[in-house]
Amino acid sequence: MATEIGIDIGTSKTVIFSSSKVVLELPSVVTVDAESFEPIYYGEKAKQTLGRTPESFNCVMPIEHGVIAYYDIAEMMLKDYMSKAFGNKIVRPSIMATLPAGLTELQHHSLANVVESAGGRNISVIEGPLAIAFGLGLDFSKPHGTLIIDIGAGTTDIAVVSMGGIAVCDSFKTASADFDEQITRYIRKEYNIEIGPLMAETIKKQIGSAIERPYEIAMVAKGRNVFTGLPESFEITSEEVYEAIKDTLGAITNAIRSVLSKTDPDMINDITSDGLYLTGGGSLLYGMDKLIANYTGLKVNLLDDPTHSVVKGAAVALKKRELLKNVDYQMRSVKELIIEE
Repeated sequence: MATEIGIDIGTSKTVIFSSSKVVLELPSVVTVDAESFEPIYYGEKAKQTLGRTPESFNCVMPIEHGVIAYYDIAEMMLKDYMSKAFGNKIVRPSIMATLPAGLTELQHHSLANVVESAGGRNISVIEGPLAIAFGLGLDFSKPHGTLIIDIGAGTTDIAVVSMGGIAVCDSFKTASADFDEQITRYIRKEYNIEIGPLMAETIKKQIGSAIERPYEIAMVAKGRNVFTGLPESFEITSEEVYEAIKDTLGAITNAIRSVLSKTDPDMINDITSDGLYLTGGGSLLYGMDKLIANYTGLKVNLLDDPTHSVVKGAAVALKKRELLKNVDYQMRSVKELIIEE
């Protein structure tokens, strides 16, 4: 029976972690009736309807840039996912839910309320970089600066953690999903072909690159010609994809520089000694670690399981809740957000 649960409701996917394993991982997408807004499909089936729905259906992503955009739909989605993960085998569990750093207290409470409405109890909310710090096993008793960069789908969290609190951070609303948008725009401009979000994501994953590859690779993609309206296949290269997303990559590296420029020199010394910790689905883009290492001059430690590091850290934080209660956070006090029935 699940008693301790970590939940990461992200822009692109929702992950539930319990009993030392990921028990559910599904896209944060819901297909709804256009008139009643009643849900039709959730998760992977809903994601496959992106760009493919008739007028009577709408495909909704209830989380935008890590923040709940459609409260009721997010609640129904999480309720469905909790049922899929646990069925009726869940009684008063402790839940730690995650969200990007630097959000308002109202946004913290909004997430906690969604989890509670979906059937959760004894809920706490923790910022993503701090959850990752728990997962890394950092010693919260020591005044030591650690730089954590989490490139998700909707946000890039860049935070310096020390003594169990966030000293400096920026939750930057440019992230992996922006790569998809830039690829779509590039192909429309250069090829006069419109592609859908699923094709853009496929191109990014298969030949996308944060640096120029030593050997160019290519793939065949399909879309609709904007002038004729007819289907059309075309070949796109990794160099073209790199050119398409180069500006977005620059925005992310500039955000890292901005956080470092606001960090105390003594903590910079700690970061220089240890290197930075890179995680999130966006970190899997070819060459992302090398790009950041070349830009900052720092050693980059790419976490072993970057897509699950936040939710795993949230589960660890549940076991060490006393550390949360002993810290006066600069950003938001997690201890004030505990909801108990």
